[in-house]
Amino acid sequence: MAADPSAAAAAAPDPDGPDAVRLTWNAWPRSKVEASRCVVPLAAAISPPPCSALLNPFARVDFAAKIWICPLCFSRNHFPPHYAAISESNVPAELFPQCSTVEYLLAGAAPAAGVPLHQGGPPAPPPPVFLFVIDTCVIEEELEYVKMSMRKAVALLPEHALVGLVTFGTQVHLHELGFSDLSKIYVFRGTKEISKEQILDQLGLAGAGRPGFPKMPQQPGGPQINGMHPPATAGVTRFLLPVSDCECTLSTLLDELQPDQWPVETGNRAIRVAAGLLGACMPGTGARIIALLGGPCTEGPGMIVSKDLSEPVRSHKDLDKDAAPHFQKAVKFYDGLAKQLVSQGHVLDVFASALDQVGLAEMKVAIERTGGLVVLSESFGHSVFKDSFKRIFEGGEQSLDLSFNGTLEINCSKDIKVQGIIGPCTSLEKKGALCADTVVGQGNTTAWKMCGLDRNTSLTVFFDVSPSERSSQPGHQNPDLYIQFVTSYQHPEGQMRIRVTTICRKWVDGSTNTEELVEGFDQETAAVVLARYISLKMEMEEEFDATRWLDRSLIRLCSRFGDYRKDDPSSFSLHSNFSLFPQFMFNLRRSQFVQTAYFRMLLNRESITNSVAMIQPSLISFSFDSPPSPVFLDVASIAADRILLLDAYFSVVIFHGMTIAQWRNMGYQNQPEHQQFAQLLQAPHEEAQIIIKGRFPAPRLVVCDQHGSQARFLLAKLNPSATYNSAHDVPPGSDIIFTDDVSFQVFCEHLQRLAVQS
Repeated sequence: MAADPSAAAAAAPDPDGPDAVRLTWNAWPRSKVEASRCVVPLAAAISPPPCSALLNPFARVDFAAKIWICPLCFSRNHFPPHYAAISESNVPAELFPQCSTVEYLLAGAAPAAGVPLHQGGPPAPPPPVFLFVIDTCVIEEELEYVKMSMRKAVALLPEHALVGLVTFGTQVHLHELGFSDLSKIYVFRGTKEISKEQILDQLGLAGAGRPGFPKMPQQPGGPQINGMHPPATAGVTRFLLPVSDCECTLSTLLDELQPDQWPVETGNRAIRVAAGLLGACMPGTGARIIALLGGPCTEGPGMIVSKDLSEPVRSHKDLDKDAAPHFQKAVKFYDGLAKQLVSQGHVLDVFASALDQVGLAEMKVAIERTGGLVVLSESFGHSVFKDSFKRIFEGGEQSLDLSFNGTLEINCSKDIKVQGIIGPCTSLEKKGALCADTVVGQGNTTAWKMCGLDRNTSLTVFFDVSPSERSSQPGHQNPDLYIQFVTSYQHPEGQMRIRVTTICRKWVDGSTNTEELVEGFDQETAAVVLARYISLKMEMEEEFDATRWLDRSLIRLCSRFGDYRKDDPSSFSLHSNFSLFPQFMFNLRRSQFVQTAYFRMLLNRESITNSVAMIQPSLISFSFDSPPSPVFLDVASIAADRILLLDAYFSVVIFHGMTIAQWRNMGYQNQPEHQQFAQLLQAPHEEAQIIIKGRFPAPRLVVCDQHGSQARFLLAKLNPSATYNSAHDVPPGSDIIFTDDVSFQVFCEHLQRLAVQS
C-alpha cells in the first residue's frame, strides 16, 4: 500500500506503445454482471489521431481465393485488383503482426466497406487557416504584450497560411486585409443580436454557397475529400490572405491598435462574426479561430456578468446552487455556436488572461466539442501565455502537430457495445447495433467529429459487455475480442489521412479467473478514466458527491481484488498492478479537477501520462549524497540540505531546503572551490526546462525556499504526514503542514478496515 508512485513513473518506459491505446482492463469478463463487479469501467483511452472494418493483422486470409475474413464481423471481403500478387510470402504491410496501426495517405475518397485503401498521390492540399480574435478591453500594457506575441506568431506561420483579424471592445471590428490602400473595417454593434445571415449580408457574402455566387478558381484534380472543400468564395481574398501577402498590413494594424476607451466585453459577438466568416469562406476546410480574451463577456446572450460593477462574477457555489443568473443563457449561446463550428469543421481556441474568472465554464461546450485548445494565465505578459501561444505555431520537435477536420469510427466484436466518449469531440449520430443502451458522454453513435486534434489528444471510450445467446454457448465462444479505431483527419501539411488501429484482447471468465483480470489491470489508465468519469457526473448530476463516490468505488475494488482474511485489516494486501491505485485516488480527492472547468477540460483531452501527472505530481530529489532520484510525495521528503523538483503539470516547482538556500544567498556557488554546489543548483533548473519545453499549456515555473511564501506551491501537493498536531515527531530540517486533512497512512488504514468487512 505504500509503493512509491514517483519512482514507478520515473522508471517505467512509455506505456502507450505504437498504437497509443490504453485500456483499463486488458482482459475482459464475458458477462455484464462480472463487468459491473470490476468496479472500474471497461474503457479505452485512445490518442487518434454493415461492418466497416479495414484490413488488419488479425484478419484471416485465404490466399488462393484472394479473400480476407474480418475478425470483428466475420464477413468475407475480396482483395482489390492491385493486391493480385498477394501470397503467403508476399503480404501487404497491413498483415504484419507489428503493424496493428497503419496510416494511409488518401488520393481520393475513403474506401468502401471492408476494402484496403488504394494508395496514390494526394491532391493539392489546402493551406492552414488562422483567424485571430483580439480583445481590446484591456489596459495598454496588456495590449502591448498581445501585439508582441502576435508579431512572433505571424513570423512563425508558413507563408502560404491564410490569416484574418477580428478585434473587439464595445464594437466588433472585422478587418479587410485585402484592401491594402487604407484600413478598411466592418463594424458590428456589440449590443445588438445578429444572426449568421445578417453578418454575411453586411460582408457582401450573403450568397455564399448558392448557385451563381462568384467562386475562387479551383485547381484541376482537386475534388472534395471527406467533407473538405477548396476555398469557396471571393471573400477569401478580402478577409483571409496568405501571410506573404498581408504581413505588412497586419503589422500596421497591430501598431495602430489601441485599448478600447469604453470597455464593454462583446467577445461572444466577435467569435460569432469569426465563425460566420469562416463558414462562408472556408466551409469544411480545417481552420482555427484563436480568441485572445482579457476578461468575461458583459453584453449579449453570451454574457457572463453584467456591466454593473456591484454584481460579482458567479462563483462555483453559485453554479452548484443554480444561482448564476446568466449561466444557462450563456451556455445555450455557446452550444449553438459549437453546433455551427462543428458543422463547418472549424476549431475554437481560447487564450484567456485575467486575474478573475473569464467564463470558461460557459464557453466549455464550444471549445471542447470543436477540439479547441485552452490556456488560462494571469497576464498576457506571463510566460504561461507567451510560451503556450508560441507553441501553436512552432515546427520541428516542439510542434503540437495540429490537425484538422477529423472523424473517428469504432468497430468492435459483436459482444461489445459502445456506450460513448468523453473528450474533445462531437457525436455524428451514427446509430447501429454497436450502440449500447447506457450512454456515457457523447453516446448513441459509433462515429464522432473531431474538428481539431494534436499529438496529445486523448479520448476515453466506454464499452459495455453484451453477449449474445449464441456466443454464450459452449463451442461458439471466441477467446479473443477485437476493437478497431478508424481516424480520418487533415494532416498539418494539408493532406487527408486515415489511421487504422486494431487491437486484440482476451475474454476471461471473471467469476473463476480473477488472476487474469488482475494481470490485465492498468492502474494509471483506470485512475484517469475514473477522474474523467466523475468529472462528467459532476456536470450532469445535481448534488453529486464526487468524494463519496470515489471512496465507495475504491472500497469495492479493494474488497473485490485485495488479498485478506475477513475482518483482519492487518492481513490486507494488493497485487502490484493495484498498489498505486489507492494513492492515485487519495490525490484525486484532494485535487482541483473536481472544482474548475479549466482543469476538467485539460484532464479530458490530455494523454494518460500527462493526466496522471495532473492527478498525482512527481517529486525528484537533488542532493550531494545521491544522484537525482524520485522520492515520496510527502512532507517527510523535505530536508534542509536537499533541492526538490515538483512536476504538478500546471506548475513546476524548484524548492530549496533551508541550508541550501542559505549557502546560495552567501554566494558559495560563485566560488571556484564550490563548483559542485553550483552544479547542484543548476541541475533542477535544467530538468525543469526540459519539462516546460515539452508541455502544453506551458507550466508555471516557481522557484522558492523552505519557509518562504511561495513554498505553498509545494506544500499544497504533499501528503500531510506531519502536521501541527505531530510537530514533536518531525526531524530537524524537515517541515510540517498546517492542515486538518488526513494523511495517506490514515486513509489507507480506514480503507483496509472497510475493505475486509465487505
